[in-house]
Amino acid sequence: MSSTILVVGPKLGVALIVLTVAAAVVATVGRLGHGRQILVAAGRAAVQLAAVSLLITAIVVSLWATAGFVVLMCVVAAGTAGRRITRGRHGWWAAVPIVVGSMSVVAGLLVAGLVPLRGIAVIPVAGILIGGAMTATSLAGRRILDELTSRWGEVEAGLALGLLPRDAVLLVCRPVAGQALVPALDQTRTVGLVTLPGAFVGVLLGGADPLAAGITQVFVLVGLLAVEAVAVVLTVELVARGRLLPARSEALR
Repeated sequence: MSSTILVVGPKLGVALIVLTVAAAVVATVGRLGHGRQILVAAGRAAVQLAAVSLLITAIVVSLWATAGFVVLMCVVAAGTAGRRITRGRHGWWAAVPIVVGSMSVVAGLLVAGLVPLRGIAVIPVAGILIGGAMTATSLAGRRILDELTSRWGEVEAGLALGLLPRDAVLLVCRPVAGQALVPALDQTRTVGLVTLPGAFVGVLLGGADPLAAGITQVFVLVGLLAVEAVAVVLTVELVARGRLLPARSEALR
């Protein structure tokens, strides 16, 4: 029985190219505006994973190298989320919800002894949690800023009535921020029925029994919910305090 889900070979390379081109063409024809980005993202994914595959053996044997790689993941995640929300110096505030949300959970797991202090364990766990925090921060930030753009008059009305700037913004953005948790909630609700996520499949392919694989996956999903909830709350607070806003921030101070 193969130890991988896919058969690695020339056919897989061709399939990847076909799927990437198909996605880009559909996005372009459908005027979704992300045709080029799909090609770039797929190319970057291939190059980055190839590089990490070559380096990972050297990284995981050193705790210092592991820590450096985790820091790199946080920096890249913060830059990505920041660009999704806004451009310019304000975007780096996205590092706060990502780092606080993910690293607090990682630190707790290490202190509790649930995750061994070894690179081979820390890197994948940290990567999953940082990725979840990045997605939640991006979704919450974009949704909040879109809402503020369309309903800025309500914020100004609140200010005119004597509300503090933070409270006026929260009236508009807090109700919609929770939508950023919908993907994680849906994935958790439907796990095992609609999807079999990577942690579950990976543990099974590693030779563990299905029960252990299921427990591992539940742990990952619940950890992601905790991380993303923290990230969304902090994103809301940063926007309300005028930190993540590329414009109008002076009006909120």
